[in-house]
Amino acid sequence: MTNPADLLTLAAAADANPVVDFVREWPAMWPELWLSTQDTIYMVWWATVFSVLFGLPLGVLLVTTDRGGLTPAPAVRAVLSTVVNIGRSLPFIVLMVAVLALTRLLVGTTLGPTAAIVPLSIGAVPFFARLVETSLREVDRGVIEAAHAMGTRKTTIVGKVMLPEAMAGLVAGLVMTVVTLISYSAMAGAIGGGGLGDLAIREGYQRFNDQYLWATVILLVIIVQIVQSVGDQVVRTLSRR
Repeated sequence: MTNPADLLTLAAAADANPVVDFVREWPAMWPELWLSTQDTIYMVWWATVFSVLFGLPLGVLLVTTDRGGLTPAPAVRAVLSTVVNIGRSLPFIVLMVAVLALTRLLVGTTLGPTAAIVPLSIGAVPFFARLVETSLREVDRGVIEAAHAMGTRKTTIVGKVMLPEAMAGLVAGLVMTVVTLISYSAMAGAIGGGGLGDLAIREGYQRFNDQYLWATVILLVIIVQIVQSVGDQVVRTLSRR
């Protein structure tokens, strides 16, 4: 016969189970988690757009102005490479603080998801530019030289030969950039950037609420897995062309 005291002990242990507590608290946490998830997606989306708008041309210039490129300009290439190296060498948390004045100038505030887009974009542009450079360097030189020998304009070679030939690598680089931006967006919460990182710090760390910490980690992992899976499928499709 089971001792009633043992039953009480088992019931207390079940109540203290962190998994049970997490499942029980999830419905109450979800509205705030969903809003923070939307903020994270908003930040990452626009930072990705600006990364492509500025990082893609920068990566193309790094290749075309190099020795043996379409328009060799070693001095220009050296300056661009130095700027990219400086941008990539700065820890993101330091970069966010360093560009606070610029952020305030551009968006009028240093708090919130919109303000976080500025340092996210600045941090991601040089990162994506290097990935673009690496992808373009893998394009067969024979194809480029053949197009050049036929009198094709240099801009056409870039747009119709180099970029299409490197498309699989460019998409892979873009996926890597988006995943990096997701991690950056979580760090943006340290200075009030909003999103899941901000929620983890406010509700999880500062209020010692482990449920919020685990929930934000789970959601960030899910977002990364979705991005990586979709990106890998696109890369495989492009590679088979």
